[in-house]
Amino acid sequence: MKHLVKKATTAALVASMLCTTAMTAVQAETLRFISWQTDDGGMGDWWRDAIATFEAAHEGVKIEFTKVERASYADSMTTLFAGGQPPHIVHLASFEYQTFAENGWMENLDPWLKKDGIDMTGWAGQDTCRWNDETACIMLLYFGFMMAYNPDILAEAGVEVPTNYEEFLAAARATTKDLNGDGITDQFGTGHETSGGAGQYLTELLNYVLSAGAYWTNKEGKVTIDTPEMIEGLTRYKTIIKEGLSPVDMSAGDVRKLFADGKIAMRLDGPWLYGTMKKGAAADRLKIAFPALTPPVGGSSNVLGMASEISDEQKQLVWDFIKVVMSPDFQRKYATVAGNTPPSPKADVSGVEESVPHFPLLIKTQKAAAAAGVDRIPTGLEIQYGEFGKMVQEEVQRMLIQDLDPADVVKTIQAKAEAIQAG
Repeated sequence: MKHLVKKATTAALVASMLCTTAMTAVQAETLRFISWQTDDGGMGDWWRDAIATFEAAHEGVKIEFTKVERASYADSMTTLFAGGQPPHIVHLASFEYQTFAENGWMENLDPWLKKDGIDMTGWAGQDTCRWNDETACIMLLYFGFMMAYNPDILAEAGVEVPTNYEEFLAAARATTKDLNGDGITDQFGTGHETSGGAGQYLTELLNYVLSAGAYWTNKEGKVTIDTPEMIEGLTRYKTIIKEGLSPVDMSAGDVRKLFADGKIAMRLDGPWLYGTMKKGAAADRLKIAFPALTPPVGGSSNVLGMASEISDEQKQLVWDFIKVVMSPDFQRKYATVAGNTPPSPKADVSGVEESVPHFPLLIKTQKAAAAAGVDRIPTGLEIQYGEFGKMVQEEVQRMLIQDLDPADVVKTIQAKAEAIQAG
């Protein structure tokens, strides 16, 4: 209950903060842009660069760049849209935009693309942005997870860089330690978000689900949770958390910073982790490898679009900003500054290794995730993903708190998922 109140409060605060600017053409010189990436290492820098470039080309027009925490993001955005105060520039996770598009809140971008003669052929993950036979958004990132690690911690524990789950578990156990003898663990083998929203929670959980050969649905959209593979996947996750191999009650951002400061041995994460790594106390010691848990978590990540219920003048300005982001210059910077794999097939990524040494590995993990058909959005549950995700998070947390048998938990999740899907 406290969690729900916190979300509602956050949404209300954002709405209150933004409603001071009425949505009229007269005030189109200020475009509202909400994101969870404002202070992310690399990504935040990339966004601010794009904003500065846009503002330099549009005298008198400003973009108000506001942060909302990822844990309460979808709820906050829903409140703003439902209340008639949406941000002009719409930034969403690829697994949550569908509900907004279904409600008619996302502008159809097909006419805008056609008007400027922009060909989206080969743009990675763009098919995910098609909803009701319209282009609801532009895919910003199609990725594959990597495994960052601290070689000093592994070496001190006498373990090699793991290449499979069994080795990963052994390494996590060997590197989880109470370093000062006060009875409190202050170095962890790995780290996962355990206190945030369902979207990130399920993403982290997928490391173990996929590595066990399981997934939420099949290609036809049938729920496939009550399986031996899913039991194994939940067992793996339960082992990591119950044995204290990961810190608890921390957001993904907190875990990333803890890893960057040398307090965690291994972190499975997307390309965006690199920006945080570079700013941490252990920056000069950290390395990156192909993930031990395979196939890698991956697929579509986040999307950019525009609100449908704004003036034509504002839509043109938003479209101009989207074109800045899609430009060859900023698609290259998506690699060199943000450390991500750009979706544009025309992006010049030559020499990116000079600023992002592990860039070839990012391409490898991206291709591995794509080859395995991995995506965080389960077929058949696209619109209901928010409800589905919250349900899975609650049941997995119940499994941990009450020490339930994963074999029983998968039956509960299966039944509830089928009920959600049936409406």
